[in-house]
Amino acid sequence: MSNSTELLTPPVRETLVFVPELVYFEPDALNYPKGQKIHEWAKRQGLPIHMTTSHNHITNLPGESDLEKYRIAKRTLVVGIRKTLKFDQSKPSAEYAIPISTGCMAHCHYCYLQTTLGAKPYVRVYVNIDDILDQAKQYIEERSPEITRFEAACTSDPVGLEHITGSLKECIEFMGQQPLGRLRFVTKFHHVEPLLDAKHNKHTRIRFSVNADYVIKHFEPGTSGFYERIAAAGKVAGAGYPLGFIIAPIIWHDGWEDGYAALVNKLKETLPHDSTSDLTFELIQHRYTKTAKNIIQQRYPKTKLEMDEEKRKYKWGRWGQGKYVYPDEQATALKTFISEQINHHFPQAKIEYFT
Repeated sequence: MSNSTELLTPPVRETLVFVPELVYFEPDALNYPKGQKIHEWAKRQGLPIHMTTSHNHITNLPGESDLEKYRIAKRTLVVGIRKTLKFDQSKPSAEYAIPISTGCMAHCHYCYLQTTLGAKPYVRVYVNIDDILDQAKQYIEERSPEITRFEAACTSDPVGLEHITGSLKECIEFMGQQPLGRLRFVTKFHHVEPLLDAKHNKHTRIRFSVNADYVIKHFEPGTSGFYERIAAAGKVAGAGYPLGFIIAPIIWHDGWEDGYAALVNKLKETLPHDSTSDLTFELIQHRYTKTAKNIIQQRYPKTKLEMDEEKRKYKWGRWGQGKYVYPDEQATALKTFISEQINHHFPQAKIEYFT
């Protein structure tokens, strides 16, 4: 097995840590230590700081067109208080989504946050982390003696914000103390250094979103490159974290078999051997709604993302809204081929689901 430096060096893309162009604060956010800490950080960065009555209502963002305003919104940080403490469900990944942030600075064309966040694509972080963790503890106690899993990346990529908030490390160490609590999150960023010394007690599984070269190249601008992510995976495995990968969205494209075979092979070549004994995979095929298609085409007018309803199957979702997925024959081919690749290269790994 090769772990040569060549495999863990460029080709990579330039991925700097996120520094917003604009920062907004709810006044009450400054009454919390985390709010004060972020305020001091923003001042040190020399960022324009504004006040807002609500983290859900940011208006008058600069930009002459909707597309310009969207791009600036993705570079806007809003610091507020999470008032709604009822957690959403997060099947099949976990029982609940733990809400520590909302929004993402990346520009993945296919992302479901295009519709989930709608007209609010700015990045929001919440300073009342103690309230959020107290609520998590209540959910754990309600489900006792069952283990309760929490997903921290349902509406954001918190790794890309950790250098600003520190909230992810707090959640990791909180769950490390909970016999029946577990944390999970997925990321496309490699900035994991703040998490490496956390007292996680193996109660947090860190997963990295990976894909075929074609998908990363064409549809994931603003994210860390493949080799950066894999190098970061080696670091978190070395820090004792359980490790996982999400291959998503799986996209049918010319040469997809070669692309996904090469992906799994690269994982095998670059991962440290001792990180593969407790490895999980989650497989998610590309899907979209009509609303998402319209928004994606407005925001990324030159996208090569295939969204032809004539080539898709319409599938009803849990919440009464349908999505376009691949026809059964294509979905089965994708699932079978990628599963065989994983089972061949990582016989001890667990494929948690294909959806």
